[in-house]
Amino acid sequence: MFALLCSRQLLLLKSKRTQLGSFQQNAFFILKSFTSIGLCQSSEKQQEEKHSFTVSYLINSCGLSPKSAILASQSMNFDNPGRPDSVLNLLRENGFTPTHISKIIRVKPRFLLYDPEKTLSPKIEFFRSLGVSSSDLPGILSSNPMLLARSLEKQLIPSYDFLKSVVLVNEKVLTALRRSARAFQFNVTTNMAPNVALLRQLGVPQSTISYLVSNYPSQAFTKHTRFAEVVQQVIDMGFNRLKMVFVVAIQVLLKMSKQRFESKLEFYMRWGWSKDMALSAFKRYPICMLLSEEKIMKAMDFLVIKMGSPSADIARTPSVMSYSLEKRIMPRFSVIHILQAKGLVKNDLSSGSIIIPSERCFVEKFLIKFQDDVPELLNVYQGKMGLIEVGSQSQNVCGAKML
Repeated sequence: MFALLCSRQLLLLKSKRTQLGSFQQNAFFILKSFTSIGLCQSSEKQQEEKHSFTVSYLINSCGLSPKSAILASQSMNFDNPGRPDSVLNLLRENGFTPTHISKIIRVKPRFLLYDPEKTLSPKIEFFRSLGVSSSDLPGILSSNPMLLARSLEKQLIPSYDFLKSVVLVNEKVLTALRRSARAFQFNVTTNMAPNVALLRQLGVPQSTISYLVSNYPSQAFTKHTRFAEVVQQVIDMGFNRLKMVFVVAIQVLLKMSKQRFESKLEFYMRWGWSKDMALSAFKRYPICMLLSEEKIMKAMDFLVIKMGSPSADIARTPSVMSYSLEKRIMPRFSVIHILQAKGLVKNDLSSGSIIIPSERCFVEKFLIKFQDDVPELLNVYQGKMGLIEVGSQSQNVCGAKML
């Protein structure tokens, strides 16, 4: 009996210990949970404060809009202005305006966390060493911020060395840089090098290759298979690979899909050109295929419909459509119209002979030469007097002579 009672007491004691242990364990987990919640809340609060500081800095110091600042802050946060301030100071010291800085940070917010002396300054000095002027540098780098993210030793210097080996003259390297930063941002050996090699194999002159690379670097970077396809197309069209127009045609076709090229041919054919005439115009002046339909329409409407120039005449000198209608074509035709009306020049002058000559040549040939006969010509040319006014003044002069 005594043993039985002892056994029951032991069981009760063991049960209480178990309950107490369970209670202690639960209490530990509950306490741990509250602690974790407190730490999470504290961490979240810190993150919110850091995020809020970053957004505020991007708006107030970098000129970003609230929307752009919030978007930029998603890729990086900071709670200390030390590093960002040093980056902005470096940019300002090198002539970057608030607008330049805003453009750079909007594209690559993490620049604010770069080491200005080790990472950014050497690249800025590299471009200065190439001869980029202090006035040009901020514009170039703000328009192409990723140049500052590229490796100096692995990307920028090798790209410069290759470009210099192709164009030979440092100034042409800078021309390529100004026209397209792709020449420095991407691996030149992947596409540009085989494209240049292909042109050399075809016997294209060095000066022509240099012209392509320096003036149309984006097209020189085209994927090699596409580049080779277009080169063959230009050869099949009969372009002379020894002339500059050969690479001009290449860059035009690289900018256009086959469908767009055919569509532009059809557009010209609506003005009375045959397909052969349109292709012939392209061979004479490949840029005519890049002109907008609106610009072509306005030029053709004025020259063919209003001035009576034969459509075939335009096809023989398609470059006339590339000039400004308001600043060049109309003022010159106004002068010629007056001179023709007075019998001072021939009526069969071609559009090309009127529009293409340089400003100096046109002024000497048609204004200075006839200024005594028609003193009002200069005012007409400068838009200060219309044709009706010239006509009325001429009639008054004639009437006075008759009296």
